Amino acid sequence: MGENTTAPPAEGTPAQVLEPLELLYEEAGLPHYGLPPEFARAYGGDLGFTPPCLYANFVASIDGVAALGPGYPSSGSAISGRRSADRFVMGLLRACSDAVLIGAGTLRATPGHRWTPSHACPQAASGFAELRRSLRRPTQPELVVVTASGDLPANHPALQSGALIATTVNGACRLDGLIPAACTTLTVGKGPTLRMADVLAALKTRGHTTVLTEGGPRLIGHLLDEGLLDELFLTTSPVLAGRADTPRPGLIAGLELLPDKSRWADLISARRRDSYLFLRYRLRACAARKYDLAL
Repeated sequence: MGENTTAPPAEGTPAQVLEPLELLYEEAGLPHYGLPPEFARAYGGDLGFTPPCLYANFVASIDGVAALGPGYPSSGSAISGRRSADRFVMGLLRACSDAVLIGAGTLRATPGHRWTPSHACPQAASGFAELRRSLRRPTQPELVVVTASGDLPANHPALQSGALIATTVNGACRLDGLIPAACTTLTVGKGPTLRMADVLAALKTRGHTTVLTEGGPRLIGHLLDEGLLDELFLTTSPVLAGRADTPRPGLIAGLELLPDKSRWADLISARRRDSYLFLRYRLRACAARKYDLAL
């Protein structure tokens, strides 16, 4: 059998973007914001979060690959095939957040990206703006980049537009005079490493209580290790990525759980568009703790 290496064609018109997701299952009583009617139709229902809430969004292949490795920038787009439904959900989750939290590795791996709702799905930009106005939030969620070392590409367009950089004392010294004036450095802790609980507590002081993280896998590992992640949105893309000599992590890197530890989750929502699945999980342990650090 011949190998088909052609990705599904990217969709682009507003009608395609807003073609409804099929609702397969949803737990009763989930919070909701009251999405604009065209968004509620496109998403197949409403969406919302009860703060404080830290939720993640990932796309993964059928065989569990979430990143193609350091030699493949913007690998999420390759895994998703840039399908409009996934781009719409990505933009919607950003539009619902106070801040988007990423690691320095994700910033370096996506050199042209901006973590805004409209960058994910330009065709729905006006609806995202309407949603954020209804939630009484700024035009864009604040981008938060976590780096212990301070090793960041200062010319990245996302930094040029302005971001909050959470780092250590040493990292702040390295960044001094290098980052764009639009950026703010947030020094968290005095040691050589960062505790994500401290980062999230600092974000709360800035009014960020509903936070989306788009990883990557190592940052997700830190968040899970500290028991901080409340929810996971996972798009399962109908593609096989494969693994050979290049490290290709799944959702988590740098943390082993089973068999000695476990992080169980409950499926609270499932949607479908063609052969793509859009799943929403609630992390059991995290929901039970609900941030004992008084986030």
